[in-house]
This record gives sequence, C-alpha cells and structure tokens, in this order.
Amino acid sequence: MAKVSGASVKTIVVACEAGMGSSVMVAKMLAKQLKPQGITVTHSPVNQLATTEHDIVLCHRGLSGRAKQAVPDSVVIAFDMFLGDLIIARLVSALQEGQDISDD
Repeated sequence: MAKVSGASVKTIVVACEAGMGSSVMVAKMLAKQLKPQGITVTHSPVNQLATTEHDIVLCHRGLSGRAKQAVPDSVVIAFDMFLGDLIIARLVSALQEGQDISDD
C-alpha cells in the first residue's frame, strides 16, 4: 500500500484511457478546487503514467489495475463516477486538510 502526506502533494494526474473527455473535466474541476493548496492537476493516458510526474494518480476503477502496474510505488486512487463521486470529494477534503492519503 502506497501512502503520501496530503500536505506534501504537489501534483495529481488523472489517468484515462485515451486522454480525452471525462478525465479532462475531472482534472479541470480538481485543479480549480485544489489551486489554493498549490496542487497542479493534469491528465494522462494510463499507458503513459511512467513518464509523468505525479504524487497521486486518480483514475476510474476500471483502469486502476493498469495504473498500479504502470506506477507500482505511487498512490493510485480509484473512483466510480466522473462527476459527484464521494471518493473524489474525500480526496479533495483530505488534501485540503493535509491528511495522509493511501491507496488501500
């Protein structure tokens, strides 16, 4: 299980299948919410994760296995819905409060 301090997170990448559509919306939404914490949010196809800089990988549950294979030492957070998912809301809250984040 990978773990990172929310207070030290500087970059999040939203991993997706092809780098278009829903993941871009999630990345933009998170970037706006986390701007006060100085966290940069980008998006990347899951097969290019090893070449991106990130503290946390956020992806749809269907891609989480591939993301963990690509970056096994990284915190990978899987969500189920692109909009309104409680997992994403809890991640944002934990980052705003500087709590530890893990990918249990």
